[in-house]
Amino acid sequence: MRVGLGYDVHKLGYNTPLILGGVNIPFNKGLIGHSDADVLVHAIMDALLGALSLGDIGKHFPPSDMKYKNISSLKLLNYVSNLIKSKGYSIGNIDSTIIAEEPKLFPYIPDMRLNIAKILKVNTSIISVKATTEEGLGFTGKKEGIAAQSICLLYNNLKHSIDL
Repeated sequence: MRVGLGYDVHKLGYNTPLILGGVNIPFNKGLIGHSDADVLVHAIMDALLGALSLGDIGKHFPPSDMKYKNISSLKLLNYVSNLIKSKGYSIGNIDSTIIAEEPKLFPYIPDMRLNIAKILKVNTSIISVKATTEEGLGFTGKKEGIAAQSICLLYNNLKHSIDL
């Protein structure tokens, strides 16, 4: 078994969409970044890559490479998923938290979970997404940005057989 931890943060700005977990969320601000700035998917990818000591998303998808400009983070997640499988690992579970003062994300979480599960080819029951605020504290509490944390458990297919 391997455990990975991921974290990502992006600044909020105007004239850009807010995409979290591959869901375009109606809001007057969006996240600024080289790709679609999906902090949830970025944190998940960093957790998955970290569990196998494969670096981080900056190593695999450098912001200096224009082929990743405005790319959907779900496409990048698909690459990470295939990489994990090629190393002989399966996902046991993923638990993630989005930290945002606004907008309220609860109505969008089922679609986020479904998008992530589809890309990873796993059941939604092993994908957990939660949202919280920082009660007005810090940069997320001041509505300057959105952050996400994720942890994952991976199983080596050769050493452990599980039914997903």
